[in-house]
Amino acid sequence: MPQRHPVTALASIPPGSAQAFTVAGQRIAFFNVDGKIHAVDDTCPHAGAPLSDGRVQGCLVTCPWHAIRFDVTTGCMPGQAEKSLTVYPVFITGDQIEVEV
Repeated sequence: MPQRHPVTALASIPPGSAQAFTVAGQRIAFFNVDGKIHAVDDTCPHAGAPLSDGRVQGCLVTCPWHAIRFDVTTGCMPGQAEKSLTVYPVFITGDQIEVEV
């Protein structure tokens, strides 16, 4: 059964940035897109690159190894309907980011 886990302070992930944390045994990347936090798998499904190290432009992150792009709000590659990444529910409690895993 999914549980909420505290992750970090909201201020630690400023708009346009990303940071990864291990939560409940999962490596999860957190992205701040225009003030809203999104969480997806930190591992690129193609070759295992850490997506949190990728270039972030709006809601898209580019894999640092092979330039594959993912929409961090949906977990999909642009133009694809099928999810490539797990998307995790994010909650903000006060100034704390929480994620449901």
